[in-house]
Amino acid sequence: MRNSNQNSGDMKKQAAFFVASFLIATSLFAQTDTSVSTFWRPKPRNYQVKQALEVESLVPMFLFGGYHFAAGYRYRKFRVRVSVINGGTYNAETVGINNSSPAFKRFYNTSPGIFFGYNAWKNLELYTYLESHTFGIEQENSGIRKDIRSIDTGLGVSYQFFVGRYFYVQSGLHLYLRRNNSADFNGVQYNISNADVSPVIRIGARLWRKY
Repeated sequence: MRNSNQNSGDMKKQAAFFVASFLIATSLFAQTDTSVSTFWRPKPRNYQVKQALEVESLVPMFLFGGYHFAAGYRYRKFRVRVSVINGGTYNAETVGINNSSPAFKRFYNTSPGIFFGYNAWKNLELYTYLESHTFGIEQENSGIRKDIRSIDTGLGVSYQFFVGRYFYVQSGLHLYLRRNNSADFNGVQYNISNADVSPVIRIGARLWRKY
């Protein structure tokens, strides 16, 4: 009964996360640029900076008792970003597109990553990344938990919706790719998904910029 209630709670949190991501991204995208204030409508445009320092966070991780922090440096259309994530109770098994199993949960233990991006159009960023993930794999019926380490790479696309000069919401989509890996749970084999597709939403601030 406890596992059933816990699963229901996790599903509600994940549903709230995805709904909030969609609503925020949609509402910001629908806004028209009618303001004439230099704070809300800086000139030159925020995507025309030559250099910038930015910090951001995948804030939904905090809803699951985890955290995410990232810092990035932008030079013209290019950006490099380093990050660290801990997913708390967020179940990443649900975003796997193959080999995912309802008999197991998969959690992000503390893991670092590095991202390389390019602004293809205005604030639309295309990027690739390399993340050294440590996943905590938990078998539902037994509660046994084992770690699997994985070097993940992939592609991402996201858009920075600026709220004034300094703050932004960046929503996007990630495709994670990894090699085969598995763990044995008393004769039951767990195979990690080779690919995840996950929506993301980050809140950030541009601390410094140079036009």
